[in-house]
Amino acid sequence: MSDLAIQYVGGPTAVIEIGGVRLVTDPTFDAPGDYPMGDRKLVKSAGPGLGAEEVGAADLVLLSHDQHPDNLDRAGRDYLDRVPVVLSTAAAHSRLGDRVTVLPNWETYRSGQLSITGVPALHGPDGCEPVVGEVTGFVLHGDGLPTVYVSGDNASLGHVRSIADRFGPVDVAVLFAGGARTPLIDAYLTLSSADAAEAAAILGARHVVPLHFEHWAHFSQGPDTLVEAFGGAGLTERLHLLKPAGRFTL
Repeated sequence: MSDLAIQYVGGPTAVIEIGGVRLVTDPTFDAPGDYPMGDRKLVKSAGPGLGAEEVGAADLVLLSHDQHPDNLDRAGRDYLDRVPVVLSTAAAHSRLGDRVTVLPNWETYRSGQLSITGVPALHGPDGCEPVVGEVTGFVLHGDGLPTVYVSGDNASLGHVRSIADRFGPVDVAVLFAGGARTPLIDAYLTLSSADAAEAAAILGARHVVPLHFEHWAHFSQGPDTLVEAFGGAGLTERLHLLKPAGRFTL
């Protein structure tokens, strides 16, 4: 049996199995289409590789944030009701209620032998939080287990450095890497491909599994730019680009 298995579902959604615990990141299971956000909309171009029923039961959801439909959609919200524990931000708790357990930065939640530590994330450039809202990331770790960083919608390499100082080198970095851009802010709202490669180097990551790099129109970069950036940084062998429903094991 592997120490770690990651199955890519689509967008920001993956199933992570580690230390006897089954986790799902940012559940999104809706069909392609337009998803309104106030007077704007996000456009989804492809559905998930697995539906909620195919993903099945999980012990925990790691929810980077709840306020954007590309990270938590309608079917994803329904999925939360089936999961015993949802770890996320204080802002998510204020909107979703007690089904969310708040995990502040640098605090740790334990499930069996697995520890899950909340880590800083910033959904864009400095000062963006009043516009885009609060987000978080996670580090999975424990005695005898691989160390896994799940970035969430983080665009800050400064935060990556602070995480590397505490947990690096990591075995696997799960990086949200589509270089998201919208008219809201003239900057990347998640890691660009080049920043994902730099984050991998900062973390000393042995392996990188990208998420959140396809299936939405506001992602400005994708698989080709990831391959180019990691190749240019001499990190090609660390990059594991999965197809929807594909698996990475360690």
